[in-house]
Amino acid sequence: MVAASVSNEILSQVAPERLWKAIVKDSPSLMPRLLPELVSSIVILEGDGGVGTIRQSNFTSVAKDFTYWKDRVDAIDDQKRVFKYSVIEGGLIGKKVKSTSFELKFEPATDGGSVCKFNAEFESMEDGLPTEEVTKEIMGGMTGMFKKASISSGKGVIVSQVNGE
Repeated sequence: MVAASVSNEILSQVAPERLWKAIVKDSPSLMPRLLPELVSSIVILEGDGGVGTIRQSNFTSVAKDFTYWKDRVDAIDDQKRVFKYSVIEGGLIGKKVKSTSFELKFEPATDGGSVCKFNAEFESMEDGLPTEEVTKEIMGGMTGMFKKASISSGKGVIVSQVNGE
């Protein structure tokens, strides 16, 4: 098993406050509407959206290897616009990765838009760095959300990096 991380940055013309609200605060109602081809629903199973909240994201048949995942909110900072969560069940857990956690950060860009940074840390099921396919699966949905949330106001530019630890 190998611990690794995948980082992406997306530049958007949408203000960070608007993306924070859409992607973090309103995700249970908004993501199924923005990504109906991938997300069928997001349900809060426990909590009020704050730290400790357990959510279940249900996916359509587009997600080949799984139908849902449950995640737990580990940290949320409205002022700094930082959101951390861990997948605790479903998804690629037990199939391709042993554990996965995400950190999203929304920062102002110099042009009035946003720099959306996200990082996924995971422990692979096998020895060796993750394949490109696994990396794409881990970050694919997240990238899609940012693109859809940003589409009305401009293009998003994605910069990716994979790090083995």
